[in-house]
Amino acid sequence: MRDKVYLIFDKTKASLKIKSLLVKKLNITSLKKSNIVIVVGGDGFMLQTLKRLYKFKKPFYGINSGNYGFLMNSFSNKTIIKNLKILNSVKIYPLQMIVINKNNQTKKSIAINEVSILRQSKQASSISITANKKNIIKNLISDGVLVSTPAGSTAYNLSVHGPILNLDSRKIAVTPISPFRPRRWKGTIISDKSKILIKNLDTSKRPISAVADNFEVRNAKIIKINANKKICFELLYDKNNSLHKKIKIEQTRKETSNN
Repeated sequence: MRDKVYLIFDKTKASLKIKSLLVKKLNITSLKKSNIVIVVGGDGFMLQTLKRLYKFKKPFYGINSGNYGFLMNSFSNKTIIKNLKILNSVKIYPLQMIVINKNNQTKKSIAINEVSILRQSKQASSISITANKKNIIKNLISDGVLVSTPAGSTAYNLSVHGPILNLDSRKIAVTPISPFRPRRWKGTIISDKSKILIKNLDTSKRPISAVADNFEVRNAKIIKINANKKICFELLYDKNNSLHKKIKIEQTRKETSNN
């Protein structure tokens, strides 16, 4: 069992209730001395925590106190000690986003789920997308486009009918949001070795923003995206509740709903 725990939690009533139960059962210590980080909250809080603490190279065990909690584990006060003794581990890698805005300022961030390119006004966005200097699409007029990791393919990407990727697929999903021209373009799946370049073709009339999970850069002109294999997140799951299993369930559910 990973018995030295650093506990971090958001400030909701549900999280505080779980926290009060955990401190009675676990050996809570400092981040530096810990061998596991337990995160109590929802997916959004987990994403924020991973970005803040990944440099400490600790494994993360999420406990859901939010709504869906795809990246998290369910909490049971009766079985928490037993669950922590036998855990599945999965390693995921983020996307690196580099944005040049209309003032030629450069902003950087990582994205664990997806990079979202979104229209910033009533006008649809007009963008070009290339991968390794080869055209994916010359001019996509739409509400935007998503570039998703396998871990993030079941999040916003799935909501806009993008493909669900296996964690070990070594792929990235590029999925349009409400495409107007070409209307029938459904996106594409590319290698995670790809270097993606997205350009705003009309910065004056059709401003766009680039969002890495929850970090937004407005008035984006050029967006560069690639998988960052130098950063690795280790997520822990209960024995019968792995992230692989959750993704398989979502794939089955989507296939069934399409029939």
